[in-house]
Amino acid sequence: MDLRIVGGHPALDLANTVAPRQTGDDQIEFLSDPAALLAWAPRIGIVTGADIERVERSWSPEAALADVLELRSLVDLTLAGQDLDRLSRRWAAAMDRSALAPTSPVSLLVGTDPAWMIGDRLADALVDLLRTADLSRLRACPPDEGGCGFLFLDRSRNLTRRWCSMDDCGAQAKSRRLTERRRVRGGRSG
Repeated sequence: MDLRIVGGHPALDLANTVAPRQTGDDQIEFLSDPAALLAWAPRIGIVTGADIERVERSWSPEAALADVLELRSLVDLTLAGQDLDRLSRRWAAAMDRSALAPTSPVSLLVGTDPAWMIGDRLADALVDLLRTADLSRLRACPPDEGGCGFLFLDRSRNLTRRWCSMDDCGAQAKSRRLTERRRVRGGRSG
């Protein structure tokens, strides 16, 4: 299974780095090692290729991965209004090490310590999600209907997006429903 970037926000993409999102024995961990973290971070736009080179020269790989996984554990909690003090402390530490630099279309944290850059930017992204995102648009791909449970922001005009991706979960669910209808129809004709 390839990791799809479907959250619509870096903090949600962080939450979606384990599948299915429900705890279980058959989970796929997409951030399984520091190399996976380095490959994933530019995909969600939290760092650039040049940033990755700076990070690699100065980071402690296992500590950085542990930091990011700790931040991931905070996503659902903070969305539920819990552990905000823990996020606040982590975000304050990021602000102490960082400065803002103008970028397009928003400002970006420029970490003065590249060893913490990925985690600091993710902490800032999680705070940004809580402060600026319209959380009434937050959805989870419905696991009870064959979805993966990934979180995403529904930016559809009429707020009817159900699946993280129609190319994956949505298409599979439609295919299962069609197969079931055919199976039921086939059973009636015999």
